[in-house]
Amino acid sequence: MGVMPVKKLIITMSIPMMISMLVQALYNIVDSIFVARLSEDALTAVTLAFPLQNLMIAVTSGTGVGVNALLSKSLGEKRFDRSDKTANTAIFLSFCNFAAFALIGLFLAKAFIHSQTQDAIVAEYGITYLRIVMGMSLGLSYQIMLERLLQSTGRTVYSMASQLSGAIINIILDPIMIFGYFGCPAFGVAGAAYATVTGQTVAALIGLVLNLKYNQDIRIRMDYILKPEGQIVWQIYRVGVPSILMMSIGSVMTYMMNRILIAFSNTATAVFGVYFKLQSFFFMPIFGLNNGLIPVLAYNYGARRRDRIDEALKFSAALALGIMLTGTLIFQLFPGALLDLFNAHEEMKAIGIPALRIISLHFPIAAVCIVMGSIFQAFSRSIYSLIVSVARQLVALIPAAWLLARTGVVTNVWFAFPIAEIMSLIISVICFRKLYREVVAVM
Repeated sequence: MGVMPVKKLIITMSIPMMISMLVQALYNIVDSIFVARLSEDALTAVTLAFPLQNLMIAVTSGTGVGVNALLSKSLGEKRFDRSDKTANTAIFLSFCNFAAFALIGLFLAKAFIHSQTQDAIVAEYGITYLRIVMGMSLGLSYQIMLERLLQSTGRTVYSMASQLSGAIINIILDPIMIFGYFGCPAFGVAGAAYATVTGQTVAALIGLVLNLKYNQDIRIRMDYILKPEGQIVWQIYRVGVPSILMMSIGSVMTYMMNRILIAFSNTATAVFGVYFKLQSFFFMPIFGLNNGLIPVLAYNYGARRRDRIDEALKFSAALALGIMLTGTLIFQLFPGALLDLFNAHEEMKAIGIPALRIISLHFPIAAVCIVMGSIFQAFSRSIYSLIVSVARQLVALIPAAWLLARTGVVTNVWFAFPIAEIMSLIISVICFRKLYREVVAVM
């Protein structure tokens, strides 16, 4: 972390996670491709379930961000007892997150889906899907956290192995469980959920084995797990809560967008779900880059190495921008082919082609904002990321989408995305300059 050439370090830390995130994005897309083969109602149902499913991921991942920052910083400062306690507290918190969301899925899934649609078929599909992925989310909770422990100590290849295994199993099981191949019952939409939780559980078990066998920087101790220190929990969530809120805002945004778009048609909502799956193929690698960048920044912050911080940020920004420019180009040139992956009929294409072209205009701006946001998390200033996210998704995106929907033309709604990203860029630059001036410049 402190001596390897920065570009090589970023590549070493990030590429495995970017690859695993690409596979993660791929299996999300494949999941929806198979669901779309059932019916448009099934695809719409999964789209309506996404905000609550994303909230579950947000809480687990946000907790992981706090663990990542504290663990990497503790290792950089050579405070090994605190790094051990942080890792074991993460294991305890993972179970707490699972228990909370299992109860939410059991008791609130029905009300949540019905708040978005009164279509009985769509609602039944959505409720079934949510109750399975939330009630059986123990694998998800531990998969994410155990991968974070590997990432925090620089063992990103092992983290990639864990995530790849879960994604590949999910992809293999999707058609088997959805359509009923090789003697398996045809579960339909429920099959997609069962395939997902099975992949997550296997990935969690592999992550546990890899941590126990290869992660010598931390020691898993049952006494630390059963008796977490309040101060460690506080330190984790001091960084993690803003990240949780920031990612949870995405759930609020998608929920509100679903309600805005379903007023036009189920097809418009399905298009929004398709866009979210497709854009993940470009955003997920950027988040993988971000996950690799955060421990590099945190370590060199603890080591007071301004030169390495500067180089890491510049290189990562250039790499992210290149990826997102590629994404914009693909969305502009091949929107029809992308929609065909989801069995799109003519009405879906009429809505979806302009949607993909308009929304993708904001990809390059988003790349810069994500990289700038990494320093907020690494330096325990996640509140800045929260401010940026609130401004983008709640202050700008949803009001803009609502106002544009008043025109009665669904195509106009998609312009809310580039409008919101411009606001995000402005606020990101302001927060970044303030943090850099107060912290980095005085090193």
